Amino acid sequence: MLVSIVYDSHYGHTAKQANAVAKGVRRVPGVECKLFAVADGPISWEEFEQSDAIIFGSPTYNGNLTARLKQFFEDSTQPVWRGMKWRNKIAAGFTYSGALNGDKMGTLISMALFAAQNGMIWVGLDLFPGNSAKVGVANELNRLGSWLGAMGQSNSSEGENPADVESDMNTAAYLGERVAKLAKQFQAGLQI
Repeated sequence: MLVSIVYDSHYGHTAKQANAVAKGVRRVPGVECKLFAVADGPISWEEFEQSDAIIFGSPTYNGNLTARLKQFFEDSTQPVWRGMKWRNKIAAGFTYSGALNGDKMGTLISMALFAAQNGMIWVGLDLFPGNSAKVGVANELNRLGSWLGAMGQSNSSEGENPADVESDMNTAAYLGERVAKLAKQFQAGLQI
């Protein structure tokens, strides 16, 4: 079983988040994980055809995903979409920004719409918002309160290399593990 993670990262935070997702995927026995950074150049579409699940990641800029990930989506039209080659693959997404909200939901919605247009099955988080249960508890999973995918944030006021919030990376790992488990269930015919 193979889970692929395709992502863009300009300052390294989303790359760290992608690695956290991969860490979660690798917690599930019998599941292999491959990471693909769109900035590294052309990606073989055939590699994705072998995937049981594809997880998308992008920083949120101006309320949406980056131009490079959007270009990847657009480039998939001929080799993937026309033949519905990703139909019934599990899909999920994650995003990162410097702002606490930063309109990250717009990025996740764009990813989910892309997945839907390719006949994919979107997996979100099954976690209650961690920061809403108790006053001042920001170190719990899903502290940013997203159901659609994993979100991450660090304070841009801390300079060029602000610290990533550990709970956001743990939430990303949780998403990766969830996707891998559901992909195995789906493959085994245990889906509802």
